[in-house]
Amino acid sequence: MENILSLLPEELEALMAQLGEPKYRARQLFEGLHKGLAPDEISNVGKKTVAKLAEVTTYHLPTVRRKLVSAIDGTIKYLFELEDGNCVESVVMHYKHGSTICISSQVGCRMGCKFCASTIGGRVRDLSPAELIGQVIAAQKDISASAPNARIGGIVMMGIGEPLDNFDNVVKFLRLVNAEGGICIGYRHISLSTCGVVDKIYELAKHDLPITLSISLHACDDTTRSSIMPINNKWGVDALLSACKDYFAATGRRISFEYTLIRGKNDSVAAAEQLANVLNSRLRSRTDTMPIHVNLIPVNPVEETGFDRSDDKAVKAFAAALEKKGVRATVRRKLGADINAACGQLRRADQKSQL
Repeated sequence: MENILSLLPEELEALMAQLGEPKYRARQLFEGLHKGLAPDEISNVGKKTVAKLAEVTTYHLPTVRRKLVSAIDGTIKYLFELEDGNCVESVVMHYKHGSTICISSQVGCRMGCKFCASTIGGRVRDLSPAELIGQVIAAQKDISASAPNARIGGIVMMGIGEPLDNFDNVVKFLRLVNAEGGICIGYRHISLSTCGVVDKIYELAKHDLPITLSISLHACDDTTRSSIMPINNKWGVDALLSACKDYFAATGRRISFEYTLIRGKNDSVAAAEQLANVLNSRLRSRTDTMPIHVNLIPVNPVEETGFDRSDDKAVKAFAAALEKKGVRATVRRKLGADINAACGQLRRADQKSQL
């Protein structure tokens, strides 16, 4: 049976009709479920309706297995346990403009990026729409317990897993989170990060979802990128940047490029100049207005990778070289440094403790 949290409003309406319930019951259920209430906790839904639902649907919200709160900046990292015992991570980050949650899209990941803890052990399974939105609901419910007025207003799909490798469930999640009466987080406050699943980038453009697309680039030549990101062996840099240009042409939505800086691998000034030249030549022309933004991310050391973090001097020099060539660059502010808030680290530590 399907988790009721996976159902869109129109699907709930169809279910209510099937069960002989009035149409308005779907709205009551959708609103209550997305406030973190179980079906039997929604006061305006009767016991008979709840009993009918139990015969055709399930309900489960991710539960907090571990929770770490940064004493430095208040970042909260959750290790959520799913119904089958698998775990994923979510991180709530606080900014001046509000709070944003970074969620996982899969249990594990099969993309094999060499610098990422999430991919160690490979992909276990995809997350359902209910498990995707469940992370947002469970986190909101938890932070509201101590701060009733606190609200998660943005979503970043940059946690464990490759979102475009779980395409159908992710698209349905995006529609769920934007639906009236639910969490109501607008598409423009959602960012989806991909390592470069080119065919799905084209498919995503057809869905007319005005989200921000973030590309995990990390190198601009095929030799370097393939050595740290196996997906580049299937879709090289040229194919990826062509997809980005076509995505912008189709949607008009800004694309952000993520670039993880690895000491001695891709963090030289020469690499920055090459990156700027490639982005400018491939994505811009005299008639193009495509904005280019590079988000620089000093690598988070992971025991199994052996990669080292670039020092501050190298990071600043890299950013300056990009700016000099007209490419806007920012250095991601490191949040939750005292709680290992980087993707995959908490799940990995939990897995090791079970051995």
